[in-house]
Amino acid sequence: MTEQLTHYIDGARVLGASGNVQDVFNPATGEVHAQVPLANADEVRAAIASAHAAFPAWSALAPAKRAAVMFKYRELLLTHADEIAELVSREHGKTLDDAKGELARGIEVVEFVCGIPQVLKGEFSEAVATNVDTHSVRQPLGVVAGITPFNFPTMVPMWMFPVALAVGNTFVLKPSERDPSATLRIVELLHEAGLPAGVMNLINGGKEAVDEILSNPTVKAVSFVGSTAVGEYIYSEGCKHGKRVQALCGAKNHMVVMPDADMDKAVDALMGAAYGSAGERCMAISVAVAVGDETADELIAKLSPKIQALKVAPYTDPTAEMGPVVTGEAKARIEGYIQSGVDQGAKLVVDGRGLRLQGYENGYFLGGTLFDHVTTDMDIYTDEIFGPVLAVVRTPDYETALAMVNDHEYGNGTAIFTQDGDAARDFTARVQAGMVGVNVPIPVPVAYHSFGGWKRSLFGDHHIHGMEGVRFYTKLKTITSRWPSGIKTGAQFHFKAGKDH
Repeated sequence: MTEQLTHYIDGARVLGASGNVQDVFNPATGEVHAQVPLANADEVRAAIASAHAAFPAWSALAPAKRAAVMFKYRELLLTHADEIAELVSREHGKTLDDAKGELARGIEVVEFVCGIPQVLKGEFSEAVATNVDTHSVRQPLGVVAGITPFNFPTMVPMWMFPVALAVGNTFVLKPSERDPSATLRIVELLHEAGLPAGVMNLINGGKEAVDEILSNPTVKAVSFVGSTAVGEYIYSEGCKHGKRVQALCGAKNHMVVMPDADMDKAVDALMGAAYGSAGERCMAISVAVAVGDETADELIAKLSPKIQALKVAPYTDPTAEMGPVVTGEAKARIEGYIQSGVDQGAKLVVDGRGLRLQGYENGYFLGGTLFDHVTTDMDIYTDEIFGPVLAVVRTPDYETALAMVNDHEYGNGTAIFTQDGDAARDFTARVQAGMVGVNVPIPVPVAYHSFGGWKRSLFGDHHIHGMEGVRFYTKLKTITSRWPSGIKTGAQFHFKAGKDH
């Protein structure tokens, strides 16, 4: 029987009322395993109203008491980690190890906000003028919302709502309708941890739900992670309606391989960074920039056999290194990009198309694909493919490689592999990207730092989680106080002088 998924409003699972549903597939088999309701505007308004009603009491709660909920939440997430990873893998397709790793990075943010009383401490200046003191506080915004993608159904929501809730906001989450089960479960566990009803709500839906979030005046801020086209729309519409917006969008991440790089380590790094999670990561390395033909030749020679030996299998196979892509449409789109690379003159070294697994013939499987002699005018270079496709671009020198990275429209993440400290320092100083790795292929910051790109990879002023997340979900208030001079006396407790003594 097909599972019927729900929304989560006012502390309970709620069946959809719109009558609109969408199938949720198991990408390893191509079979429908669940249906998710798509909310209409009235259902979204109900979730927002629930969050609005819960805000006064939740925001007035001492930060230490809000942190206590997060401590308990962390324990529940660890206890249910295997269950949650299974839900992720069944609907996304990534391996169980990858799903557990995703969840672990989300839990890091929960751990960060367990210290929210320390983080929320303001500043104080005594005697800025005679008998005048000034101090600042950060206060929550109210109802805030998150719109999250399919590729990380637990990690990306947890980049948002733990910070937002810990600083005193209430939250409405709209996850991807492609793999919503794990997201629904982590919201449910949050209430098992003691979160009051209404503080956290989840609505499944499409554009109608998104547009209600963007236009509803009760929603004060919107966080988004997804494609650039959608992110631009959310940013412009949200700002038009007076909201604070952070939209983390597309990427085309380069890894510069210098002639002095440890090539074995560079190749191992590329295997994980390009093909992990089937390349469906905004921080995936999709372009390797080889400095010099000898570097490129050695890189290709070492990469090719490893890609051909990559174990592609469903998540139920414990030896799987890469699973399927998320949908049949995604598979067809990626195959179209591979053909585009061939048509535009790149050398197809390893072709991932045509992979068929016995017993999983209807699954959305692709093998790893490798191109050489890619140029910057090709679609496989300019566009975010979001699949297991790696393009090798050859450059004559370091300066050309750096200029190539800086000239791309996206500036999410980048990396350099080298044993030269001067080259590494120069690269980190001059490269135009928000996150940079030195001999680290996927430089995703830990939770107490912040994640975000530059250029068309980010719309808005704030990166996500860490202190940037705290600043995004709070507004600064500065108080300047003067008190009358002199001390008023009331009751006296000393002995009086005189005959009555």
